[in-house]
Amino acid sequence: MTIDPGPPDPVLISNQPEPPRPQPATGNVFVGPNGIRAGWRLLIFLAVFIGLLGSAGFVLSRIPAVRAFQQAQPKGALMPAGQISSEGLAVLVLLISAFIMSKIEKRSFGDYGLPPGETFGNRFWQGVPLGLAMLSLLMALIALFHGFSLGGFAITGTEAIKYGLLYGIGFILVGIFEEFSFRGYMQSTLASGIGFWPAAIVLSIVFGAIHLQNSGEAIYGAVMAGAFGLVAAFSLLGTGNLWFAIGMHASWDWGETYLYSVPDSGLIAQGHLLNSSFHGPTWLTGGTVGPEGSAFVFLVLLIWAAAIHFLFPAKPLRS
Repeated sequence: MTIDPGPPDPVLISNQPEPPRPQPATGNVFVGPNGIRAGWRLLIFLAVFIGLLGSAGFVLSRIPAVRAFQQAQPKGALMPAGQISSEGLAVLVLLISAFIMSKIEKRSFGDYGLPPGETFGNRFWQGVPLGLAMLSLLMALIALFHGFSLGGFAITGTEAIKYGLLYGIGFILVGIFEEFSFRGYMQSTLASGIGFWPAAIVLSIVFGAIHLQNSGEAIYGAVMAGAFGLVAAFSLLGTGNLWFAIGMHASWDWGETYLYSVPDSGLIAQGHLLNSSFHGPTWLTGGTVGPEGSAFVFLVLLIWAAAIHFLFPAKPLRS
């Protein structure tokens, strides 16, 4: 039996929600459920960073004293003053660019993996010994196969202390710049669009490729630099922020450049501590690339990742 429901109630009709209106095509391309899409935010960030850095470099290069200082820096080698000034400027511009994006996105630096309240806190000082320990393991493996010897001291006394401290400052700046750019803002932004590990893989490939710009760098060394990027991203999952990775990164570079006095991604430091030397095939020593070009690097990175796994089981990142 069918019951005639009668005419529709006009009140019920008026209370029904209106069907969603189609959004313009540009809205789908540029704006998603969470605001500006990840790819566009990344492009805006890069445009702001490159624009600010280029402008700062243009202005500074017009100052005679700065221009003379820049021209005095050796090519293909590291000096503490040049490193601190260039990396310090890059870090400053990076932080300003991220600050601008945080206002656009209504997010904090903690959302990008760099909570100000944990600046040089426990995580940083936990990362420092691990990075140095992993480098020492690599150098021991190379030495075990007669590919590395320490030699005597190249500098001593107050000069050794001075250069050790200056390179320490320089490589902390390197760690902050490289980690906050690749595993910080860009990782957070790209991951919001394609997921954490796809973003980490893409950025690690770019990170490794950029190392090819260094004189003396080689393909294998650049690949291993990219692989380190994945280890650093893995530490981000475990610790929840970048300070641990910054500590690891800084101590590894400081150990290569100053303590063990070997090439770092193809660069040699002036004012290194020891008269170290490599002897043996390139697959063992890394040659002009430095120890990160050694065949043992991949093994060390696996041990490194395992150590992070046991020390800091992965936990969800802040959204």
